Amino acid sequence: MAKIPLHPKNPDRICWGCDKFCPAESLACGNGTIRTQHPVELFGEDWLEWAEQRESHMHDSGSNGVVVAGRILRIHE
Repeated sequence: MAKIPLHPKNPDRICWGCDKFCPAESLACGNGTIRTQHPVELFGEDWLEWAEQRESHMHDSGSNGVVVAGRILRIHE
């Protein structure tokens, strides 16, 4: 599981598409030609509340992460 910060200072500088967290200008994983945005960029500052609410409506998968865009993310502050 990937560990991502809740509110990174400059989320636009990193690709959040895999566990490598490459700089946006140097994508090493071959995940695509553009970087994957952080959930705060896609859903706003309250993205975690949205994700937790969505997770509460789904069946418990047995993980302590949050499902965002089909991936289970372990969150740390």
